[in-house]
Amino acid sequence: MSLVVPVQALSDQTAQVQLGGQPVSVNCYQTLYGLFMDVLVNGQQIIGGVLCHNANRIVRSLYLGFSGDFIWVDTQGTTDPVYTGLGARYQLVYLDETDLADGA
Repeated sequence: MSLVVPVQALSDQTAQVQLGGQPVSVNCYQTLYGLFMDVLVNGQQIIGGVLCHNANRIVRSLYLGFSGDFIWVDTQGTTDPVYTGLGARYQLVYLDETDLADGA
């Protein structure tokens, strides 16, 4: 079951949530080159400095030990996320194992 992770229209932020039985911290930060994201579980970085694109998975690799994945969804089109639309136009969606098995 996919879940929307609460983010705000801030240029630099951290959301802490429980996802797939994991305590997860998601850092999102805007630069001149786009919106980037880090994912930490139990305070340990799983992946960092990932450029966020619309509908493109963030973690992608099972060997990293993260249960599930994330995608950004543009609710009004197909553009890549920018911080000014976070939480409204651009939604951060967590995909659990069943979503991934379904080909999400």
